[in-house]
Amino acid sequence: MDVRELELGGGRVLRTYDAGGGSFPVFWLHGTPNVGTPPAPLFPAAERLGVRWVSYDRPGYGGSSPRPGRDVASAAGDVAAVADALGLGRFGVMGHSGGAPHALACGALLPERVTGVVAGAGLAPFGAAGLGWFDGMGESAAASLRAAARGRAAKEAYTAAAGGDEGPEFTEADLAALAGAWGWFGEVVGPAVESGPGPLIDDDLAYVAPWGFDPAGVRVPVLLLHGERDRMVPAAHSRWLADHCRGAELWQYPEDGHISVLHAGEAALAWLCARRDAA
Repeated sequence: MDVRELELGGGRVLRTYDAGGGSFPVFWLHGTPNVGTPPAPLFPAAERLGVRWVSYDRPGYGGSSPRPGRDVASAAGDVAAVADALGLGRFGVMGHSGGAPHALACGALLPERVTGVVAGAGLAPFGAAGLGWFDGMGESAAASLRAAARGRAAKEAYTAAAGGDEGPEFTEADLAALAGAWGWFGEVVGPAVESGPGPLIDDDLAYVAPWGFDPAGVRVPVLLLHGERDRMVPAAHSRWLADHCRGAELWQYPEDGHISVLHAGEAALAWLCARRDAA
């Protein structure tokens, strides 16, 4: 893995990751709170499919400079900067959980470069018409995002009071996945929270603010993955996105939750590779 610090304008730095190897670059956009190390459980599939994983720590996480006030759309500029530094023209994008809206941003704002988007277990825009945004969401996830919707001060106060005790509402299938290959998340969550809750707060504020793009504006192929038992992000969010992203495909898994839906990651990666030459 080639890990570098990419210097941007204004003194900003992004820590980037490049697994090398394959001929088809795919950006991995990480969740909240994670660092950007590409997903090791999908490395064997990537090698078989000729995928070259590329990723970065979202601002504030790991080795990347903070960028308070960033919106979801800002990810497209960061992805473009990393791609330019690596000499990449066209590429696929795959995001899970908090990375999913950022992946959609790339599809909307970089249509000449993005060949397709996979968005797994991701949120719809806050206040989306016709969607009960918090319906079916677990208690702690909803409380955390409701605090963010009240503004930075409320979110910071909520996070300080919780003291890190906001346990994720994982299903039995999620826990089984975490006990197996997707125990890899332990390698990317720890480093993400070492410097404090700042980047997590910035993420949550971005999810409940205007995203800076309209999902209806995504014109590249989109695949949405969601577990029907997900209580971190209810599956209704992906159903809403499927109705509003033109031509999007939705793969739903009745027995899966927020993490176990990633068992579909290999098939989703193959889907993305099949669209690498999309116009």
